[in-house]
Amino acid sequence: MIKDAEHRTPWWKAGVIYQIYPRSFQDSDGDGIGDLKGMEERLDYLGALGIDAIWLSPIFPSPMADFGYDVANYCGIEPMFGDLARFDHVLASVHERGLKLMLDFVPNHSSDQHPWFQASRSARDDPKRDWYVWRDAAADGGPPNNWISDFGGSAWTWDDANGQYYLHAFLKEQPDLNWRNPGLRAAMMDVLRFWLDRGVDGFRIDVLWHIVKAADFPDNPPNPDWTADQTERDRVLQRHSTDQPEAHAIAADMRTLADSYGERLLVGEIFLPNDRHARWYGTPERPQVHLPFNFQLIENSWDARTLARVIADYEASLPAHGWPNWVLGSHDAPRIAARIGEAQARVAAMLLLTLRGTPTLYQGDELGIGRVDIPPGQMRDPQHFRQPGLDIGRDRSRTPMPWNGSAHAGFSAVAPWLPLNTDWRTRNVAAQEKDPESMLILYRRLLALRREYPALSIGRITLVESPDGVLAYERHDEARTLRILLNLTARAVTVRWQGTPLLSTLNGEAEPGMLYPDEGLVIA
Repeated sequence: MIKDAEHRTPWWKAGVIYQIYPRSFQDSDGDGIGDLKGMEERLDYLGALGIDAIWLSPIFPSPMADFGYDVANYCGIEPMFGDLARFDHVLASVHERGLKLMLDFVPNHSSDQHPWFQASRSARDDPKRDWYVWRDAAADGGPPNNWISDFGGSAWTWDDANGQYYLHAFLKEQPDLNWRNPGLRAAMMDVLRFWLDRGVDGFRIDVLWHIVKAADFPDNPPNPDWTADQTERDRVLQRHSTDQPEAHAIAADMRTLADSYGERLLVGEIFLPNDRHARWYGTPERPQVHLPFNFQLIENSWDARTLARVIADYEASLPAHGWPNWVLGSHDAPRIAARIGEAQARVAAMLLLTLRGTPTLYQGDELGIGRVDIPPGQMRDPQHFRQPGLDIGRDRSRTPMPWNGSAHAGFSAVAPWLPLNTDWRTRNVAAQEKDPESMLILYRRLLALRREYPALSIGRITLVESPDGVLAYERHDEARTLRILLNLTARAVTVRWQGTPLLSTLNGEAEPGMLYPDEGLVIA
């Protein structure tokens, strides 16, 4: 554990989180789908990489309408992944290696196959009726309001048997839970308690800002800036269907529960402007999530001036007790190498791992996996099929991890559930481990540098003036100052610097007085 001069630093402040998409990490039983035993077989890889915590995307029983984000039992394991005994074994193996394990908690909605929803829709007077959101039709017989599902279409589905609509912010197979109901709220807190009792180290909380809706269900205002190349969701501003004041008390209750188990971590998935985003930290007296996920490196254009502004504005928005965090990729976002190219993806890796705050890595980004074109007949993502003309399918970011050059890239003994990256025969873990200039080796060196120099993990940050196209900042602690220079262009840039180069993204000899094209430098 890294310590500073005054107190022990929590593991999650100095640490690095690695997201595993279980379907695509490692298959152990030959069905083409990753599983818990396969993940356990690859733990030494993660230890060698140098990460500190694993976040697992959902592994709970599910019909897989949205690949696990439609949960049919919050306290079990989906059989394709394993069972509770296997999970306990994996958790013990993770802890034996000095790593942490976080689960993906999905509180906004369940599967329509969950026994709670089956009971809720069985009769209007069922005790669990109010565990979900049911409303009468509008005067014209249509949906109760104009809310739009994040996957397109109305957020309301009519139930013939009950003569009412139920709410779903995503697919109709994912009915929204009613967190205003005390019974539902207690049951979901029991879910957290169930996993904390088993020893998990925290949770990533899915779409946390969605969990409470305005009590009177007014229409959302239209978005005056919407254009046809945007998703249907964005036709309205989600003023009444997300980010309601009452949700903060729920997040604070979750934090109180997590803190009662010791040093546990809550990470909230929250897409909001800085001022509203910062409220999810809560107050020192009544804290909420430790880390409201910060997606601004994904959402903004890749140029030095924009990123300098993003970093400064985000840092300025944080409350005094808030700790920053940064994300470059996820199972929902385009691959960083696909978005900005492999050369700049190396620079992005240096940015992610040298900014102040907790970084989250997404599996495969450490190999530089780029755009993967999925043949139409092999696409699986419901988001694509709901709005096919927008090219927003997420399959291309969920392709299996390529481990070596053997059949099916060592991921499985059979053809995997999604195609591999087309260059898997050369872009795989085994090949990159042998190449000192590979993306994987760069990530390992960056992660080792973070451990060697606490200034890079828990130190202060100062943005510094730099030439056009260069992002520059310093990281400080009581022991030293490190300067980071990132050339976000494909041209050489003259820039004054002095000191000892510790690492270049180009692996070659740094040139005093300049940055090569697509070069990042860490300088002592």
